[in-house]
Amino acid sequence: MDHLTELENISIYILREAQANFKNLAMLWSMGKDSTVLLWLAKKAFFGHIPFPLVHIDTHYKIKEMIEYRDNITKDWKLPMVVGSNQEALSKKMTFPDGNTDRLTCCSLLKTEALRQTLTGEGERYFFNHSTQKYELEIKPEPYTGVIVGARADEEGSRSKERYFSPRDKLNEWNIGEQPPEFWQQYNTDFAPGTNIRIHPLLDWTELNIWEYIERENIPTVSLYYNHGDGKRYRSLGCHPCTTPVQSDARNVAEIIEELKTGKFANIAERDGRAQDKADGGLETLRREGYM
Repeated sequence: MDHLTELENISIYILREAQANFKNLAMLWSMGKDSTVLLWLAKKAFFGHIPFPLVHIDTHYKIKEMIEYRDNITKDWKLPMVVGSNQEALSKKMTFPDGNTDRLTCCSLLKTEALRQTLTGEGERYFFNHSTQKYELEIKPEPYTGVIVGARADEEGSRSKERYFSPRDKLNEWNIGEQPPEFWQQYNTDFAPGTNIRIHPLLDWTELNIWEYIERENIPTVSLYYNHGDGKRYRSLGCHPCTTPVQSDARNVAEIIEELKTGKFANIAERDGRAQDKADGGLETLRREGYM
């Protein structure tokens, strides 16, 4: 068995374990390469059917190609798509682009708090109605008690502290010191009532693994990942005011793989273009509070 197939099998096993052991599951889909591979794996795990909602936390500052890609794939694959936002923060312009707050607070409001509201059902949730081809308000949404996330341990320091099955408290906050041990592919799926579970099927994948799998499976990805003639492409996707591209001539998946194999970015972090990671407190602070 080759390494990619081994990773695929483990991820599919985790997805099936999650579906079998937790009620009211959802899966986060950011339209990035990792969560799109996760979506592909979920289709494989459940024979083309996605048995839980896909959730996108829309900050309303995503790069437009990402939203176009989301809606096209949702329609083409007939996905159970749900979108949540922090409408209060947006209406009051409590955002970094509007100049009323700093980057970290903006992320906390538009991502962390929006995610909490969406998971608990306190905020407005919109589902894509395939009959009308429109997003419609979900009436009396039930809380999601388990969330499947496309986090990888190698992507960023705080993510390396995660487990495949990682508990959060009732406020969705993360206590790193209370992470359960996971030895010899033995996973704890028995948690106290009120615990919100984050499930990480891609935890042991690397950036190179992700692109090799995208190439092998011919998975469609956002065009922003590729150079279109200006010598730049995005390596990590986020909100347009806080995300910058990298210098790269890679125009397709094979050329991205070649860049990674030759060590072009050996001394540059994958999320180097994500400004909020460099803000005081960094991503771990956000993630302790419940961020993805």
